Amino acid sequence: MSKPILIVMAGKTFPEISKSQGDFGDWIAAGLGNELPYTIVSATEVTEFPRPAELSGVVISGSHAMVTDREDWSERLGGWLKSCVAEELPVLGICYGHQLLAHACGGVVNVNPAGLEIGTKEITLAEGANKDLLLGELPATFPAQLIHYQSVRSLPEGAQLLAHSDIEPHQAYRIGNYAWGVQFHPEFSATAMRGYITQLQAKLDDHERLLAKVEATQEATSLLQRFAAISKAKFAGA
Repeated sequence: MSKPILIVMAGKTFPEISKSQGDFGDWIAAGLGNELPYTIVSATEVTEFPRPAELSGVVISGSHAMVTDREDWSERLGGWLKSCVAEELPVLGICYGHQLLAHACGGVVNVNPAGLEIGTKEITLAEGANKDLLLGELPATFPAQLIHYQSVRSLPEGAQLLAHSDIEPHQAYRIGNYAWGVQFHPEFSATAMRGYITQLQAKLDDHERLLAKVEATQEATSLLQRFAAISKAKFAGA
């Protein structure tokens, strides 16, 4: 039997969204497809993570928490992620997971001085990203769903930049051969994105415009199934 992909929920979505749409772990699992079995755990409840050798891959979800708070559960998860990278277990960090992976490997995370990035935004691949194992099949520009206040301000030493947006210089990167961070949300549907904009509308001057611009993001969503295929192929015959 194939080893599972571990989906680590670093947080939960708003109750108003989860009661009708499910939560981060459900969305990630749906995006991964049927390439491999999966297990969903909560980062705040796990006291000991599996050995990397027991897994085919790991996906770290987004969160309403902040990496800069350095909470115990987050630092513990970050230390484990660093060991996964060292053993070349395929890793995909999404939003909070993207930032935590960078922090754990020596990068810098802080508030984005350009402010909140929210809605369906255009992502642009960096030079050389067309050769990347995960992002290489994406078009040069593609839409993706975004919601974040903090970002990776400085990449870990040796990390390869893979994508950026107009206000976020580090939308995607790779560390080593098999660890990726993406600031955008490949697991978000257009409905989930509209839900976030609605939940935060009191803080948004242009929420109606943002809602009108939300669209499906099939190219970004395809990364999850691609990640599952990469994880499966890496351990084929193992």
